[in-house]
Amino acid sequence: MAQKPSIPKGTRDFNPQEVAKRNYIFNTIRTQFEIFGFQPIETPSFENSETLMGKYGDEGDRLIFKILNSGDYFDKFKTVVKDLSEDTITGDLNPFYNIETNFVTKHISEKALRYDLTVPFARYVVQHQNEIDFPFKRYQIQPVWRADRPQKGRFREFYQCDADVVGSDSLWQEVEFVQLYDAVFTALGLHGVTIKINNRKILSGIADVIGAQDKLIDFTVALDKLDKIGEEKVKAEMLSKGIPQSGIDRLQPLFNLKGDFGTQISELKEMLSTSEEGKKGIEELEFINTGINTLGLKTATLQLDVTLARGLNYYTGAIFEVAAPEGVKMGSIGGGGRYDDLTGIFGLKDVSGVGISFGLDRIALVLEDLNLFPETITNTVKVLFINFGEAEAMASMKAIKALREKGVSAELFPDHKKTIKQFNYANKRNIPFVVLLGESELSSHTYTLKNMSSGEQQQLTLDELISALH
Repeated sequence: MAQKPSIPKGTRDFNPQEVAKRNYIFNTIRTQFEIFGFQPIETPSFENSETLMGKYGDEGDRLIFKILNSGDYFDKFKTVVKDLSEDTITGDLNPFYNIETNFVTKHISEKALRYDLTVPFARYVVQHQNEIDFPFKRYQIQPVWRADRPQKGRFREFYQCDADVVGSDSLWQEVEFVQLYDAVFTALGLHGVTIKINNRKILSGIADVIGAQDKLIDFTVALDKLDKIGEEKVKAEMLSKGIPQSGIDRLQPLFNLKGDFGTQISELKEMLSTSEEGKKGIEELEFINTGINTLGLKTATLQLDVTLARGLNYYTGAIFEVAAPEGVKMGSIGGGGRYDDLTGIFGLKDVSGVGISFGLDRIALVLEDLNLFPETITNTVKVLFINFGEAEAMASMKAIKALREKGVSAELFPDHKKTIKQFNYANKRNIPFVVLLGESELSSHTYTLKNMSSGEQQQLTLDELISALH
């Protein structure tokens, strides 16, 4: 019995139309990356396990796909086990019973699939530091893998689109990233996105002011839920985490923070007047806001959001998150921030960087939902020549060769079948034009060009045909 074909859970096949739409997003993002001066790099789909393990926390480590060593990996592992003391082994039937998973993994797997693009990028920078000109602006568009539980919108294999600058503390980089987000979403026709911004130093300053320096994570996790559960429940959660009532009372201006960027900054200045860290965060945000106000944005809006706390263990300055236009139910479609020591995990200290990422799958869903994909992107072939027989097919192939040399995508229906079947094939593939080169056209050295949308037909010479389709 033949095996039923299937793919692993959490992975996807993409049909030609879906690939065309994804490539449209990739190409739009790539074009803007390069306009902004970012250079492409690629890293291997798998890394040495030691490069990835321990960089994402315990939860992240569990989600890394490990690759079994080639050859007889289990035989080598048994040799290692024999060298262990006898009290590790609990009987002949199950000699590996008490051996920890990490111990086993280390001896049977030395490589792992890439979990994200950030850690491999850090490894790349350290490994190639003598070849790189700093500041180094790189972009990377490649797939990553996570052994996650598949569910709607969460996959085990997916693409990341990242851009980073390392080796510069300048806040002009943050200004450029806001402009880059605006440029990409404008080019995609996705107008009205909101680029939310916060600063880790602001959050640290607020924690200072309310006497919760040692509870920064608890404080921000609770604050992050303000839109979802409301002010009273956020306060209750903070109390339950040990943040004093007096500190929560000092937070009241934060719950009432409204208005434009400048208004919110003014209120934060007053609230954080006693925190040096908080005041630094305000200065950085003011610089970015002034830059954007002066330079302007095309279709996006920059908005201060003090509840934004993504990647708090990672980011040290600005934090970004991009929300889809109002009325579209979708999580963030981009995010990023400033980090002070990305390469420190590989021994290269004090290299500051800032980076952003685009959520390809979510962007695709939003464009589909709003009907923003150009109709032409799925038209892979512009013209199909109808096959009327051997002599006609040869003449068609000569014309097809001339069209292709001019950059026009053209093809011949390979089989001599009923004309209606060939027309149906063109319709199903959304091919906009067909050429009929039958006996009468052969004798008159002309071509009948039919517009499949309007039904209009023209009889043309080869030069006129090329001109009409070029």
